[in-house]
Amino acid sequence: MGKTSTQLESKANRKFEKKLDFYAKVKDAVSSLGAQKSISKKNKVRSRQKKLKAYDLSTLSAFLPELKAPRQPGPQDELKLNCKSRQKLILKESKQLSTVLSHPAFQLDPLAAIHQHLQSTQPVVEEKPKKKFINKNGSKKKGKKSKASSGPESMDM
Repeated sequence: MGKTSTQLESKANRKFEKKLDFYAKVKDAVSSLGAQKSISKKNKVRSRQKKLKAYDLSTLSAFLPELKAPRQPGPQDELKLNCKSRQKLILKESKQLSTVLSHPAFQLDPLAAIHQHLQSTQPVVEEKPKKKFINKNGSKKKGKKSKASSGPESMDM
């Protein structure tokens, strides 16, 4: 049952050799997986580039008309309120409301004051008058002529 030191050393050497072999195999496997991974990354990059080329619309810009004036940001910027600007807006509007309520014209007749304010500030909307047709008997009707006619009608040019 007694083992000599040479047997123990040879057993230790074999264990060590096995470990080295195992580590070598792991290193080879990791390096081969890394190579495969880099190849697959290259393929993914190539496929992305191909897809991007499919969506490249820069050649169409030559055929499209140029825009005369770019859109300018307008009221959308005012809608983005943070806490400070919201507070400023509330103060400004409350002052405006108090001045309107204390105005003598508003106190006398609020609806007339509002109507007069809207008349002076809003643009005038032009309404197109509707065409009126005259029947044979001389009465005026809005809309289309009646389809039933009793006789030949003269066409004016």
